[in-house]
Amino acid sequence: MSVVLSIIQIILICMFAFSATIKFLRKPMMVNHWNEYRYPMWFMFVIATLELTGVIGLLAAFWFQRMLIFATVLFAILMIGAIHAHLFRAKHSPLLAINAVIMLLLSIILIIA
Repeated sequence: MSVVLSIIQIILICMFAFSATIKFLRKPMMVNHWNEYRYPMWFMFVIATLELTGVIGLLAAFWFQRMLIFATVLFAILMIGAIHAHLFRAKHSPLLAINAVIMLLLSIILIIA
């Protein structure tokens, strides 16, 4: 089972590292989404910083297991916010929230494992 959990951990690291990177670089797709969410642009930097913090926490969790719970709870909170932003603030199709739902479920698996 620990191999599966490690794979989930690596998936979360990759996904959130990518997400933080496109936010920090202010890629046009992310800026457009952010405008649809109606959040201020400085908040995108805050979210990217939190995502990067979680990535560092998940990387550290390979050596310091206690970091896993902190990072995954952070990711779960961020993904609840992302789902809310997609569905309620931007009124996107539920299909656009699927990635956030999957990342939330993977985070929850690591929280309870």
